[in-house]
Amino acid sequence: MRLLIQRVKRAAVTIEGKERREIGQGMCVFIGVTHNDDTKKADWLAEKMSGLRIFEDDDGKINLSLQDIGGDVLLVSQFSLYASCAKGRRPSFTDAAKPDEAEKLYDYFVSKVQSMGLHKVSCGEFGANMEVEIINDGPLTFIIDA
Repeated sequence: MRLLIQRVKRAAVTIEGKERREIGQGMCVFIGVTHNDDTKKADWLAEKMSGLRIFEDDDGKINLSLQDIGGDVLLVSQFSLYASCAKGRRPSFTDAAKPDEAEKLYDYFVSKVQSMGLHKVSCGEFGANMEVEIINDGPLTFIIDA
């Protein structure tokens, strides 16, 4: 699994042009799943993400976690995190898990994060056409692989 984490002032996702879900200060997290991923990796990533110290303390040092600040999180599936652009001009998506496998692990990851007692957890919809709006804070962007 791979997470692309952005520290945000606010973020929102509009699903299929209809339903809008939004968060305030926190993280927008894009989630990619590959073939050999499992619930153990998802658990590790959920813990790592929620404890990642990427928010400023009173002294302006990047020293606080999502849990410390009572921040929100927006979770969005993104199969293209496993795209390869090494050959030709068209990305290859063979490293991304098949949709049925990926959806199960994405749903598991969402449930795990929702059970962690964070302030607000919102999410996109797996496989849907989504528009994501992000006000990146910093900007700070991190990639974490399991």
